[in-house]
Amino acid sequence: MALKLKPLGDRLVVKPLEGEDVTPSGLVLPETAKEKPQKGEVLSVGPGARDEDGKRVAMDVKAKDKVLFAKYAGTEFKLEGEKVLILRESDILAILED
Repeated sequence: MALKLKPLGDRLVVKPLEGEDVTPSGLVLPETAKEKPQKGEVLSVGPGARDEDGKRVAMDVKAKDKVLFAKYAGTEFKLEGEKVLILRESDILAILED
């Protein structure tokens, strides 16, 4: 992506990883029948939220992490033709490790 997004506060930009287009039995799924993805790759991370004293709280996720997020979390939009989500760090359920 040529365009860079710098999220604010405790937000992050995630590229959803699309699920399979074909069922195990070989049926091709149309776009409307697919489940909303819950896995994605973090593209960029904000500086973190501020605590009650005004100090930054470091983020637990970083760019290029693969994450599992809540199904209907965040705001989805297209950026240069690709779907991306802006999520809060609290919407991230887990970091996926290889």
